[in-house]
Amino acid sequence: MDLAEEVGESSSPPRSYGSFGGGSGSGDVIRNDVYNRLIENENEEALGNPDFCEQLEAHFNRLPPSYGLDINMDRVEDVLLHQRLLARAKDPDNLPVFHIRFLENFCTRADDIDDEQVSSVPSVSRPCGRVDNEDVPFLNHGKCVGDFEPCSKLEDLNLDVRKNYNDRNRETPTEDFLRRQEVPQVPIHEVIFSTIDKPKLLSQLSALLSDIGLNIREAHVFSTTDGYSLDVFVVDGWPVENSEGLYEEMRKSISRSEGTWSGSSHSLSAVEKAVAAEAKCEDWEIDWRSLKIGEKIAAGSCGDLYRGVYLGQDVAVKVLRSEHLNDPLEDEFAKEVSILREVQHGNVVRFIGACTKLPHLCIVTEYMPGGSLYEYLHKNHVILKLSQLLKFAIDVCKGMEYLHQKKVIHRDLKTANLLMDAHGVVKVADFGVARFQNNGGVMTAETGTYRWMAPEVINHEAYDQKADVFSFAIVLWELVTAKVPYDTMTPLQAALGVRQGLRPELPKNGHPKLLDLMQRCWEAVPDNRPTFTEIRVELEELLQEVQDTPVARNGF
Repeated sequence: MDLAEEVGESSSPPRSYGSFGGGSGSGDVIRNDVYNRLIENENEEALGNPDFCEQLEAHFNRLPPSYGLDINMDRVEDVLLHQRLLARAKDPDNLPVFHIRFLENFCTRADDIDDEQVSSVPSVSRPCGRVDNEDVPFLNHGKCVGDFEPCSKLEDLNLDVRKNYNDRNRETPTEDFLRRQEVPQVPIHEVIFSTIDKPKLLSQLSALLSDIGLNIREAHVFSTTDGYSLDVFVVDGWPVENSEGLYEEMRKSISRSEGTWSGSSHSLSAVEKAVAAEAKCEDWEIDWRSLKIGEKIAAGSCGDLYRGVYLGQDVAVKVLRSEHLNDPLEDEFAKEVSILREVQHGNVVRFIGACTKLPHLCIVTEYMPGGSLYEYLHKNHVILKLSQLLKFAIDVCKGMEYLHQKKVIHRDLKTANLLMDAHGVVKVADFGVARFQNNGGVMTAETGTYRWMAPEVINHEAYDQKADVFSFAIVLWELVTAKVPYDTMTPLQAALGVRQGLRPELPKNGHPKLLDLMQRCWEAVPDNRPTFTEIRVELEELLQEVQDTPVARNGF
């Protein structure tokens, strides 16, 4: 039931280094242009294959329209390369398939950028259909945020904040951080991946590139209709034009994460297995026919959220679209149901039941008429009084303290997943990526939303419940400022900054005790962060202190 928090990301046109960025026109026209250009170039593959035209049409039909719009007609042979990569990706023993090539040398110093260039801040490409958590699963405007948004590396961002900025003492921490990221002329490479499409793939690929020292300048991400991906990254960070060494580093990095690339292969669906494992599920299993589905209140790439009625009570119904169902998505659905069944607390959204019979998969929870804290803060531009802020924060702490006691890591704590009931009580919601903490006490799979994500999660390091505490620090910052964290950056740019030590600028009008708590919660070392029990106690003491004053002050 995650509502959109990324609406309004930049959708400025890409800087075209490689095979994308030159096309225009309808899909049929572009496909015909590609075919004709290949014939004009006397391409052997096009001339020597009598079925080539049909195969080219099938290739375009597998991919979204944005793929055709971004083909560079001066390099139409790249379409054939993409076909080959997608074909090789069908071999489960050969994943992920990748191709690397040098593009050009490019100078990225701030002195070489003019005002017109810095007026447009790029962002990550994310087409409709891909399930990545820096994309919001449920968008309140009913469609994906931009079919094609390019991505630039952190060093190229917001250069205007340091250009002609002579008074360094007036710089904010964010401005200072960005100013210090000046980079000389560097080689630019293109890395193309193809593999089985799945949730969190964009996060996994971008982390793979970062792990070997590559900075992402552009990301062009496409999902095929039959469940594969074609992801094109323009990167720097490899110091030489020759890419042979980069091939070897990529192979090593992929081998370190072996076993995470192929899709699930079990014969029964994940939901069917989960249901079969439960001898008694009749208390929470809901017959689809007994649900009355009302208005759609949110929509996303793989499902929709509806207001509904079940046995006379208002409910929220999270429905997975049947056309997007696959084993990984069903597995995630089953895990969410298993967690919801185990938790019951006044500050956790109440689970009512689920439909687990294909093709109707849905989760039914209590309806929260107050909406999300994200909407409350950012749509209404509400500046909270200190007492109200503390009550909201304490509600969140109580819910998270309970979840941690139940060995549940939420992994996506943010204001969009904090909902209010009719009485203004805040409850933790959306357990789509939550997990029970494993026996070893730590987890390593990256998930969450970049703006709220802990650095150890971004870095694919082992992590535990303290990752949720870091996310809470960002939530607390939002409650104080009523701003979106890192609002001048795209989600991926924010992640690259956080892993290098970037944090939101401390608000000048925040209560000193809140600011101190905030900083301790976003400490880089997880063990240095307090627990939710400790956080709750501090917040309750501060609330008591505020309420005891003769005039309850705002603290701002």
